[in-house]
Amino acid sequence: MGHNIKTRTGHTIFAEDIGTGIPVVFVHGWPVSHKMFEYQMNELPKQGYRFIGIDLLGFGKSDKPWNMYTYDAQAEAVHEVVEHLGLNHFVLVGFSMGGPIAIRYTNKYGAAKVDKLLLLSAAAPVFTQRDAYPFGMKKEEADDMIAQIQTDRPNTLQNFREMFFAQEHSEPFMEWFFHLGLEASGHGTIQAMEALRDEDLRDELVHISAPTYIFHGKKDEICPFDFANEMTGGIVNSTVIPFEHSGHGLLFDEKEKFHTELMRVLQG
Repeated sequence: MGHNIKTRTGHTIFAEDIGTGIPVVFVHGWPVSHKMFEYQMNELPKQGYRFIGIDLLGFGKSDKPWNMYTYDAQAEAVHEVVEHLGLNHFVLVGFSMGGPIAIRYTNKYGAAKVDKLLLLSAAAPVFTQRDAYPFGMKKEEADDMIAQIQTDRPNTLQNFREMFFAQEHSEPFMEWFFHLGLEASGHGTIQAMEALRDEDLRDELVHISAPTYIFHGKKDEICPFDFANEMTGGIVNSTVIPFEHSGHGLLFDEKEKFHTELMRVLQG
């Protein structure tokens, strides 16, 4: 069933909620929606888990306000969903931009609620290069992408999807994925990229106490594998699960391996 959840700020967050059992909450990446987790939506309820997929503000079926795209604002949106659904013990999964948002949520609201944290191709602890952090794209490259979005968002997203995968996928699949990004608001897409460009979670990693599993593709061109090393170096109780043949979209590049590893973590 779909929930339209009214937040403290008067906005509506959409969450898909399917199945029964231990809740597994999914937070998507830039610039798509909970629909990117279609395969998990199909499979987890069969295995006795409750799939909950949140559309972040500005994306998918959620409201698209003018200026609610910081990690704090999005973490609060996740918090509002968790409270509305009365979740007390659950597994939190964050993909790409959803990774740092999941970290911020856990530290700010969910330390007692998140039993396991899964970071998939996470844009954490920092997405862009800065002092003592030579990984990822330069801030100027993020600025260029923002300028391109303002000029021709569809073309920018089409170019982005070409970087997303290391394996070949069918053209209909690629079109489907491309259109998920087009569902987002233009201003939300831009301001979320500004958050990716500017935010820094290096000091927050040490506060994560939940068992954390870092799924990361060795061929990731968007969030390099160096990110995984930085995350596990800061999160005490963490395990890296490398995907040798995957780019950023490891859920699709090595779909069967991802499902196997996901079930192993959930059942462990």
